[in-house]
Amino acid sequence: MKLFNKLSITSLLLSLFVLAPAVSAEVVVITNPSNSASLSESDVKRIFLGKMKSFPGGGTILSVNQSAGSDVRKTFDKVALGKSPSQMKAYWSKLVFSGKGNPPKELANDAEVIKLVAENPAVIGYIDAANKTNEVKVVASYK
Repeated sequence: MKLFNKLSITSLLLSLFVLAPAVSAEVVVITNPSNSASLSESDVKRIFLGKMKSFPGGGTILSVNQSAGSDVRKTFDKVALGKSPSQMKAYWSKLVFSGKGNPPKELANDAEVIKLVAENPAVIGYIDAANKTNEVKVVASYK
């Protein structure tokens, strides 16, 4: 009986692993096509941590986040910023409390980010790569 239970549990776990959707999809950072700025991975990190406030060629930056808890946000925070959701929350709490900064505005989904970026050359955001359109320009990619 114990062997059956162990085999059943192992089979169940393997099935869940194989059928589970991938949480780490490719995430792309996007800007307005009229924005000619070229950004390094370091620039992207500095922008989304509030340390870089203007594009290399000039022009104010308005960064936007996806909603907290979304898969695309978790992937971006982990891969592009090297931080977990709790680390990001603590990071921004400290800056807000000290009066040194505010986190990027949060948008609900990829469509909202694309719309805002397409309408404003100052906006930079990130989306799931599968949802990119010709309305925006990809400036960085993370897996």
